[in-house]
Formats: sequence, structure tokens, C-alpha cells
Amino acid sequence: MIVTVPGTQIRILVVDDHTLFRRGLTALLARDPQFQIVGDAADAGEAQRRAAELQPDLILLDNHLPGVNGVDALPALREAAPCARVIMLTVSEDEHDLVAALRAGACGYLLKTMEGDALATAIRRVMRGDSVVAGEMTGKLVTAYRDAAAGTGRGNDAPVSPLALLSPRELEILRGIARGESNKEIGRSLDIAETTVKIHVQHVLRKLDVNSRVQAAVIATEHGLT
Repeated sequence: MIVTVPGTQIRILVVDDHTLFRRGLTALLARDPQFQIVGDAADAGEAQRRAAELQPDLILLDNHLPGVNGVDALPALREAAPCARVIMLTVSEDEHDLVAALRAGACGYLLKTMEGDALATAIRRVMRGDSVVAGEMTGKLVTAYRDAAAGTGRGNDAPVSPLALLSPRELEILRGIARGESNKEIGRSLDIAETTVKIHVQHVLRKLDVNSRVQAAVIATEHGLT
């Protein structure tokens, strides 16, 4: 039996590159009268456009997306739909993905192996302001933060390179920026779409805390990334 919470419908955007999974998840959630699936997307670029257009209350986001993965897409999605809450729904049990998602603003990190009723409950909790993490990931989250705390202790004063914040793909993008290449040229050399490059560039600038490609190129050069 489906138990609903009084109030307006929760408008949901589903982001996953597997068509069958998107359709199955949409059908599952649509059984609950409190949930309204307003749209879906198969990659980060489409998700950003749909989020800006639809302004959903909640985004269910897979991590393994083509081009830009879900964790890296989070800042742009939150910018496109500032009021939307985001739950990662993924197969990845990697603690680095978990920590990165939470740091980037996700309200939850759940695994696709969970039951439908448990997912519905988690969505309601997030919409009430809670954070949700899959039970299988709780221990990894504690370990990750314990390790991070130990790494920032008094015994470790070595400066951390800003490039350490970037993913391997973002480092490739930054190399192209340092060479003075346009988004189209970077996309051609990496065999990815120009729109995907644009999203990566936004993430690189944000992570490096700079406002221009020139500033990013200077950082790349200073740290020997050429």
C-alpha cells in the first residue's frame, strides 16, 4: 500500500543514460499520486537544459553518464534549478563518489539495488529537509571523513595542489585551455561534444575558484600541466 504525505505533488526529473531504467523508474514512481515525473534526461547537458526549463522539486541523478558524470554535473544542475534537491541514484559504491556528491550539494546518495518503497520514503525525507545515504555506504562515509580529518591534522602541512580537485577529464580540458584551444578544438581533440566541453570548463573554473580561462591557464602553467 502506498502511503502519501499531505501537500502538493513532488515534481521529479529523472536523469539516467539507460532508457529502460528511466522508463521503469518513471513507471514505479508514477504509481504514487504524490510524485509527478515532469521529465527525464540521458546525459548531463540535457539534464541541465531540462532542469532550467522545468524547475523540478527533486532530481534523481545517476553518476555514470556519458561525457560528464553525475557528480561533476551537480554544480551546473544546482545552478540551473537552485530550488531543486538532488539525490544520487547509482550503482557506484565508491566512497570517493559518495563524498564528492555530498560536497557538491547532493541531499542523498542511494543505490539502484534498493526497493521502490524505500526510494519513495527517501524522497519524502529529502523533501522534508533530511539527508539520506544508503545503509551500505554509511561505513564508507565515516571512514572517508575520518581519513580526511587525519589528512588535515597537524602532522600533514604539505600544500595541496588545486589540480587535485579536478577529475582526469577535467585535467584534459584544462590542458586544452592552457594551450589556448577553443571549446570546439578541445572537443575535437578529445572526441566529445562542444556542449560537453563547455560544461567541463564551467566545472574547472569553479573548482579552481577563478573567473576566466586565462586565470585557469596560469594555474595550469604554474603547476606544470602543459
